[in-house]
Parts: sequence; C-alpha cells; structure tokens
Amino acid sequence: MRLQLTLALALLTAAAHAANWPQFRGPDAAATGNAKAPVHFGPKTNLVWSTELPPGISSPVIWGDRIFLTGVDNAKLVTLALDRSTGKLLWAKPAPTEKLEAAHRIGSPAAPTACTDGERVVAYFGSFGLLAYDFAGKELWRHPLPAPVVEFGSSSSPILVGDLVIQLCDSDMDSYLIAVDKRTGKQAWKTARPDHRRGFATPFVWRHDGLEELIVNGSLKVSSYDPKTGALRWTSRGMARVANASPTAGDGLLFIASWNIGGDAGDRLTLPPHAEFLAQYDKNQDGKLSKEEFPSGPFKDRFSQFDLDKDGFVTKAEYEGMADQFVQAENAIFAVKPGGRGELTPSHIAWKHNRSLPYVASPLYHQGRVYSVRSGGMATCYDAKTGEVIYRDERLGALGDYYSSLTAADGNVYAISQKGTVTVFSGSNALEVLARNEMGETVMSTPAILDGRIYLRTEKRLLCFGQ
Repeated sequence: MRLQLTLALALLTAAAHAANWPQFRGPDAAATGNAKAPVHFGPKTNLVWSTELPPGISSPVIWGDRIFLTGVDNAKLVTLALDRSTGKLLWAKPAPTEKLEAAHRIGSPAAPTACTDGERVVAYFGSFGLLAYDFAGKELWRHPLPAPVVEFGSSSSPILVGDLVIQLCDSDMDSYLIAVDKRTGKQAWKTARPDHRRGFATPFVWRHDGLEELIVNGSLKVSSYDPKTGALRWTSRGMARVANASPTAGDGLLFIASWNIGGDAGDRLTLPPHAEFLAQYDKNQDGKLSKEEFPSGPFKDRFSQFDLDKDGFVTKAEYEGMADQFVQAENAIFAVKPGGRGELTPSHIAWKHNRSLPYVASPLYHQGRVYSVRSGGMATCYDAKTGEVIYRDERLGALGDYYSSLTAADGNVYAISQKGTVTVFSGSNALEVLARNEMGETVMSTPAILDGRIYLRTEKRLLCFGQ
C-alpha cells in the first residue's frame, strides 16, 4: 500500500511539473508546449485576454494559476504576478536597487526571466542580485550580487536545480557561476570562470544516463559543471566570442549554437602586434589607447570589449587578450555526445556545421530534429542524430532580427521576429509556413505555450491566445 501511495504521489508530481512553465523555455528548457496550440492568432484573433505591463523583455513563467514576469516601473525594477485565467495584475514588488545597470539600446535592466518551483518565485536583476518571493508576494530572502562589468547589462536567467538556484554571471571581468539554497538564499557554492568574458546565455541542465550536467554556453567554449558542487567536468572549444543562445538536448545528444561577428572563416578580425598598433595610433604616447585614438571601423566599434575594466583606456594586456579572442573565435552549431571529461576531443562531437547560425534565438529540439532561425527570417532544420541538413536558410517571409527563442507545440514551430511577426511552420521535410501572425508591437521575449494557450509578451503587454 505504501509503495502504491509513493508511486501515485510521484505521478501526481510529474503531472504537475508537466502542466507548468517554470523557467526560461519551460519544463526542462525544452521550449515545447504540452498540447495543441493556436496557429492563427493576434490582437483580434483567438485573444483570451490582454494586460498592459511595465517595460521589460523577460519571458513569462507559469505555475498553477500564477504568471510571473519582471519589468521596469517608474525607474524601479519590479517582479510581477498575474492571474493566469484573467491576466489581472495581482502584485508588483520592487527590488531594493540603488541604481539601474546600463543596458543595450534595445535591451532592458529587466531582461532575465524568473523561475519558480510552485512555492517561491526567484528573480534576478543585474542591478541587485537574486530575490525570492512566495506566491502572495512576500519576500522570502535576498542575495545581493555585484553588477556585471558589461555595458549591455544582464540577460542570463536563474534556473532551479533540485534545492539550488543557479545563476550565471559572466561579464568582461570576474565572471562566475553561483548557486544558492532556494529556501534561504545562502550561498551553496561559487565557481570562478576566469577564461570567460561577457555572455548572455542561460545555463541548461542536460539529463542523461542518470546524470545531471549543468551546461554553460560561454565565450570561446562551452562548459559542463556538476550542479551540486559547481565542479568543472569538461569543456569544448569552438564557440564565438560572445554567447547568446542557450543549449538544448534530445536523442541522447547536447546541441549548442554560437555566432558573433568575426567568427566566420571569411570574416575574421585580425589585430596587428600591439607595438605596431600603439606606434601608429597612440597620439599622446602615454602607452595606452583611448577610444578617440582608435581608428574608425570594427575595432573602434568594439572598444568597450577591449576595455575590460571600463576605465576608458586599453592597455597592452587588454589589447592582446582581445587579439587572442579574435583568433580563437568560431561560429558553429554542433552536437556533443555524453560521457565527456576534461577538454573534449573531436571524437566527442557527433556533428557540426559552421553556416546558417542563430545570433540570439536559442535552437530548438523537437521530434527528432533541431531547428534554428537567424536574422532575416532564415530557418534551418537538421536531423538531430546525424546532423544531416533537411533544409537550410529557408525564408519564413518575416524579415528582421530574431531575439525570441524558438518554441514548439504539437509538431509546429513558432518563430518570432523583433518586429512582432509570429511565423508558425510545420515540422515536415520541407519548410511549410502555416501562418504569419502580426502582433503590431516589438517582441523580444520567448512565449510560454501551455495547455493549448500561448502567453506572449510584447513591448507593452502580455497577451494570452487560445482557441
């Protein structure tokens, strides 16, 4: 009888987990809905409700009858709770920030997505650190963290792994990975990442063969950690200088994509020796370079990436470090086999491609295939096991950049342009566009697809669509 009760409780727990969207990209970060969702929808089609929100680009997370997001309301960073049935705002709690961190011109200080386990919701703001609330909005704990040293702000979202909240804090100096107890907010472990610079991807938990690996897409390489201790397990080189897309997994493989300017074979940036560069451009001969002394072009455009400590000058060490970044950077999408240790060799890479790569939108594994979308609305599909290209750079018919990560439901894939066009296409052997839905507003966040409904954040509101 006790065994039957235990099994019943386990099944109920599993069912409850499946019926929620607890973190960025949903259960297991698979970005896949649990039921058939609308194909045609918009502000006047299949709209269940619409709620105005403070500005922000974090994505919605859902547990039971609650939806959680973050935003910037009157220069205050806030965590928001909405009623899932009606979209009504239930509460908004301000973070105790003294100053908002800088953000990219199209970004926001409220970019990271919250996470929840059904008892608490945890939000991360680069301007403050980690905060936890119960479902009534009562603050449970706070864990301040230093603001990242990067002018674009924070984007990596917290995730829950067992009893730990794990947060990636990569920046141009002093990058690290930290875990805190989800009940108390007290630090459980902290792992330095001295080889990594700015990065904006969210960590991913790869579960296979009875093992959990914490996968972090970072600058120049992807790394695996033990989520219980933060100990490094393995690394694999072959990444871009800046990591934006989050990993995913399926069919026993791990999939990683990374693209940035200067990482393609025919588009590499090469710096001359420091002494030569200094002799030509150090006009005041003080042994360091200001932005005004940098020549116009791609190097000046990336001055802030050279200037690691943000003091307005580039030293020899900073210059040579950036030169090394340019040399090592590689743009790729590839699949990793399980069982790695140390520095992975090519034998651990199941397949790899260096073309048709996403910039920010995370790739999607769905029904035996891996999908990606790049700027211009170009979709590519691979066989997940073999890496065979099923189709490449097929046009979605929706131009512009793509910051929202791909999601799926019932065999259909949802790709959202920054301009607010949601293209729905089928997961067949050829790209078949089923609908192009215009939201009429900018979209930067990733939707939640749950129980046949789509929860999509636009520039000004959260929209719920259903049949």
